[in-house]
Amino acid sequence: MSDLKAQFETAADAVKQLSKRPDNNSLLKLYSLYKQGSEGDISGKRPGMTDFKGRAKYDTWAKIKGTSKEAAMQDYIDLVESLKKV
Repeated sequence: MSDLKAQFETAADAVKQLSKRPDNNSLLKLYSLYKQGSEGDISGKRPGMTDFKGRAKYDTWAKIKGTSKEAAMQDYIDLVESLKKV
């Protein structure tokens, strides 16, 4: 396993242990970076108008389409580290 992948998985575990719940924008960013880093570009249809949470997640992930998995992993790690300091 690559060092970056190991750091990514460690950050994914660490985010569950944060002392303070991140704000909604940070949660959406964490979600999109995690999905981009683990699955790559978004696919599938955008959720319907009544699924506000699903649409927000979809839209946030779609904004980073084209970002490499490695870059998304590093951004995720950096974001988790910054949230641990709050």
